[in-house]
Amino acid sequence: MSTEKEPLFSKKNIRLLTGPLGADNPITVQSLGICSALAVTVKVEPAIVMSLSVTIVLAFANVIISLLRKTIPDRIRIIVQLIVIAALVIIVDQILKAYAYDISKQLSVFVGLIITNCILMGRLEAFALGNKPWPSLLDGIGNGLGYGIILVLVSVVREILGSGTLTIPGIGEIPVIPQGAYDFGYVNNGLMLLSPMALFVVGIIIWIQRSRNKELIK
Repeated sequence: MSTEKEPLFSKKNIRLLTGPLGADNPITVQSLGICSALAVTVKVEPAIVMSLSVTIVLAFANVIISLLRKTIPDRIRIIVQLIVIAALVIIVDQILKAYAYDISKQLSVFVGLIITNCILMGRLEAFALGNKPWPSLLDGIGNGLGYGIILVLVSVVREILGSGTLTIPGIGEIPVIPQGAYDFGYVNNGLMLLSPMALFVVGIIIWIQRSRNKELIK
């Protein structure tokens, strides 16, 4: 019987990281986490912070549930998963309040609502409960980053068209639309700051992705 261990970054493990960035994206393909994509993408800065928060919570939750997978009774597995997620979200929320209070205020209740983000429960149920800690960590990071890419893309489009700026963490608002455009009559599109427009932008991203990858249509 072979005792050779699988390399940490085997092709299979690398796919766990890269798959959610494209062909298996949690938002555009799995249709998970769309609600927060509508709520926190008015500006780039809170979208980035939210993306990092979800990635951290998902990665650690995956690892913890993977470590406990053989000891969790099936009838209470959902409760255990929710407790693990809630504990991690509380830690992240307190860290944000301590070190990034202004961003924490912008995100408001949405950090707490990470607990209800279906990406987390989906990955814990579909992956962490049946896999070892290392692949579970990679799956959590990959899906968190895949979620974050969409959030940042949507926030970039909405902030540029809605406010004419980009809000970069640690730098602040940077004007993107030149003043000359405003002098010629250009007006920021206030509709882009409304939540329904986030759904419209996500829809365009999904359309572009599926038009480039015919397999997703099937």
